[in-house]
Amino acid sequence: MPHQQPPWVYDRRRALGRRIRDLRIREGHTQEAFAEMTDIDRRTFQRIEAGTSDPRYGDLLRIADALGVPLSELVR
Repeated sequence: MPHQQPPWVYDRRRALGRRIRDLRIREGHTQEAFAEMTDIDRRTFQRIEAGTSDPRYGDLLRIADALGVPLSELVR
């Protein structure tokens, strides 16, 4: 049986997704184009932005690099 996360984990995951979405939109990228440029599956990227998926560290590094922000700013 999977371990259920505390509510604050879900809140922070959603906040991370919102930050990624806001930065992506600010840069003028569609979800599809951004997923392609970061080599992340489009559906996976949609789940990351929606806060329903725990992104892998490598995905976060590629997202931060593509957005031109330090990883620390992305996950603050």
